[in-house]
Amino acid sequence: MNSPESNSIVTTDFHFKNQQHKYQGKVRDVYDIGDQLIIVATDRISAFDHILSRPIPYKGQVLNLIASHFLNAVRDICPVWLDNTPDPNVSIGKKCSAIPIEMVIRGYLTGHAWRTYNSGLRSLCGEALEDGMIENQKFEKPIITPTTKATEGHDLDISILQLKELNIISTAQLDQMIDYSHQLFKRGTKLAADQGLILVDTKYEFGIYDGELMLMDEIHTPDSSRYFELENYKLNLELNQPQIQLSKEFVREWLMSHGFQGKDDQLMPEMSDLFVWHVSERYIELYDKLVGKHFIKPDSSIRIKDRIAQNLSNYF
Repeated sequence: MNSPESNSIVTTDFHFKNQQHKYQGKVRDVYDIGDQLIIVATDRISAFDHILSRPIPYKGQVLNLIASHFLNAVRDICPVWLDNTPDPNVSIGKKCSAIPIEMVIRGYLTGHAWRTYNSGLRSLCGEALEDGMIENQKFEKPIITPTTKATEGHDLDISILQLKELNIISTAQLDQMIDYSHQLFKRGTKLAADQGLILVDTKYEFGIYDGELMLMDEIHTPDSSRYFELENYKLNLELNQPQIQLSKEFVREWLMSHGFQGKDDQLMPEMSDLFVWHVSERYIELYDKLVGKHFIKPDSSIRIKDRIAQNLSNYF
């Protein structure tokens, strides 16, 4: 078996025409070329706001193609930043002025929401949570639990009321973001159901382009969303059994089982080749199930960076 690194792209150092600067996020390299951004989805993986020590083969391609698929599926709901996807690992689109808020929307009591609830709290980001709920139970209606977007470290929970008081954006823009988030979640729920899945929770990010509110970033990917398999959901809930998840939550769970939750005094565990390839296969499985198409691995005889350079030759 080849090493994961030989089938991965960890970082890039391209130089495009009109390039103003490059920003390296947790998992993507972003090139500012003026009115547009060239975003390269690498195979880096993050959890608990930390970049893990090893890349996951094909992860960047999986996430980029899933994001492109879903962004194109919601253009009738709101404007989207994406213009084209010239390479499996690359998206090019409008450079928006980012709004430093993540619109997290939850349809089920799981993940962070469940951990908060299980600690005894009955409020999350100003949203009241009723007594007597169990893990993975569906909310009566989806709730929005925003976070402030941190450039470093952990994003912070915040309420809609607090956002209005901070006046980061106008009330009208915030209300539009709330409305878009509900519409996008409804569409994502329908698309997931068509594939036999439940969209559990996700996040949306917005920006301003030419005075217009626009959907940015990736949407409905397993890095930004959590899915359950629809089949046996009710039975598992009744039996208090874990739900079959389609997300990177299994990576977080593996890290937690090895004593890591991103805290300062904790050492990140080393991932074996076997586990890295397992994660890779899980991402490919996510693509097949979410998009409804079979994932095609790229030609391994061509270096990923060389392929990207060839497909973006017009931008050099």
